[in-house]
Amino acid sequence: MKPVIEKQLYSILTTEKEVLQKWYYLMTLGRKLDDRAPNYLKQALGWSYHAPYAGHDGIQLAIGQVFEKNVDHLFPYYRDMLTVISAGMTAEEILLNGISKAADTAGGGRHMSNHFAKPAWNIHNVSSATGNHTLHAVGVARGIKKYKAPGVAISSQGESSTSEGYVFEAINGASNEKLPVIFVIQDNRYGISVPKRDQTANFFAADNYKGIKNLRIIFCDGKNVFDSMNAMTEAKRYALENQSPVIVHASVVRIHSHSNSDRHELYRDENELQCALAADPLYRYRITLIKSGKFKEEELNQIDAEAQAVVSAAHKKAIMAADPDPASIFNFVTPEPYIPVKYPEGLHTLQSGEKWKLIKALNETLKAEFRYNPNTFIWGQDLANKEKGGIFNVTKGLQKEFGIERVFNAPIAEDYIVGTANGMSRFRDDIRIIVEGAEFADYFWPAMEQLVELSHEYWRTNGQFSPNVVIRLASGGYIGGGLYHSQTIEGTMTTFPGLRVVYPSFADDAAGLLRTAIRSKGPTIFMEPKALYNDPVAEAYVPPDFEVPFGKARIRRPGTDLSILTYGNTTHMSLEVAERIFNETGKSIEVVDLRSLNPLDKDTVLASVRKTGRALVVHEDKVTGGFGGEIASIITEEAFTSLDAPVKRVGSTFTPVGFNRILERAILPDTGRIYHAAKELLAF
Repeated sequence: MKPVIEKQLYSILTTEKEVLQKWYYLMTLGRKLDDRAPNYLKQALGWSYHAPYAGHDGIQLAIGQVFEKNVDHLFPYYRDMLTVISAGMTAEEILLNGISKAADTAGGGRHMSNHFAKPAWNIHNVSSATGNHTLHAVGVARGIKKYKAPGVAISSQGESSTSEGYVFEAINGASNEKLPVIFVIQDNRYGISVPKRDQTANFFAADNYKGIKNLRIIFCDGKNVFDSMNAMTEAKRYALENQSPVIVHASVVRIHSHSNSDRHELYRDENELQCALAADPLYRYRITLIKSGKFKEEELNQIDAEAQAVVSAAHKKAIMAADPDPASIFNFVTPEPYIPVKYPEGLHTLQSGEKWKLIKALNETLKAEFRYNPNTFIWGQDLANKEKGGIFNVTKGLQKEFGIERVFNAPIAEDYIVGTANGMSRFRDDIRIIVEGAEFADYFWPAMEQLVELSHEYWRTNGQFSPNVVIRLASGGYIGGGLYHSQTIEGTMTTFPGLRVVYPSFADDAAGLLRTAIRSKGPTIFMEPKALYNDPVAEAYVPPDFEVPFGKARIRRPGTDLSILTYGNTTHMSLEVAERIFNETGKSIEVVDLRSLNPLDKDTVLASVRKTGRALVVHEDKVTGGFGGEIASIITEEAFTSLDAPVKRVGSTFTPVGFNRILERAILPDTGRIYHAAKELLAF
């Protein structure tokens, strides 16, 4: 049943004095902190980024007042100081964030000042990338709805953020899925120095979303406490009762510069600045309280003094608080992974039963993990249509067995796919999400900003939140696909701290790594060499519940004269070359299948090279900027004295991948190139 919530209207006449007093105290406390913030920078004590909220007071008070901690989820933006104070954060917590102390509840000084958060209460630590938390709010709202939980998600942001494409994706997706999320647009008519007329043709940014089904839009005067309270109360009532999204468009004024690095007098004339001061919501609220007869000026002066005393006491505590420890920078980069017990080395001796193709290994493992953990979900483009399971049918049969609540299609919007995965994983720690980040790895680039968010959420929050997301990407060439269908992107993926990146070559490793990735906390990029999905060379026996640990390479062929370090499609080419050279010369080549790129099994790589004295790094990606350069550097730095020849690399040419098979063959590595490179090294 839908919850039924009584409508409530606030006014100076109908609101109790105790409530009016509380609001005035919160607004005064917030303003005293807002006004004090620049002084810390002047004294070289911190707060190097401060975006004053003065002029946004009404709507920010209202957001915090309707927020219920540990029930609702709040995503404040960098100007939301009063929002989080109204939601319950203390003056001391605000100061600890502003001057970046170790006890900062947002992330222990790891994130930019003025990014207030308290994850323990569901006040989320959000990015500096304006508006991208809208997708996270939609994702957690999906969790709220799927688990039939009380509460709403609230995304707060400025009007200029609505120019971002992912904000439209968030609002479009929330309306399509009918999710209980409130998008608050605090419209102060400027994006730093860019006026609204340069952002949108509509005077109100919310008007850009008119016509979207299942979406309600509420306009209010965000400078007025009562209008803002009525708007936010109605928005929450509507979102809860209808399980549908709401936009609250609050017209506000920016009294000060955008931030302490901005000078608004360079683009706002004196008349406009004076009008902004005259519209001060705190001043107007104070006058309203006095004129109503409910408060005397002396009472409000006493509240002012109380707020000042609280700020002074908080300052004394915050200034003496410990700074972050430099030695802590390596804490919370990546969550501890699931540790395989049955197969601690990711090896097995099974040689009977049915060999599985790589695609079947993935499909069966997904089904097994969905049975193992009922809080497992998967979505992406084109992966849940009756018996079809994506372009390559990797997810075939999942929706039929586990239902549309757990297996469903997403819009063709890679940002939305990854961003909402980040958001939904916030709802419960035991949720595990797998997404097809794009139909082909080459199409993943629109989601890169959301990937960056995933990569540093755990570190940025000081270990308070880990997005437990596996991003599957059909990767690589040898299919005649050309641009956007035949390239591989692990060279970029491995540059992000906090991301695990794995790239199996055989069906058994595909199954084992996928199981470990799903069961682990934190984000994993799971690269699937699509040319091997149905190729017999990748077939393998796969034991039940097979597991492969991260950071463990596998020696696919032992040898003593040369080490080939490889992964993905080129593993099979390297094995073919090793066999050919052995038959021709008797030289034995050790083929090390890395399987896991980040973390990398340095011990196995170095042990192999020290044994053979020669190293050939082979991968499908471009040699220039490819992951092989990292491997070559490690070998040169840590095993140089063991080398009898220079480290050599084989990979693609420094060009895009062509569509015509003639062009593809000229670009991608093959057995011929690997053979000649191996022969050169053996002869050195």
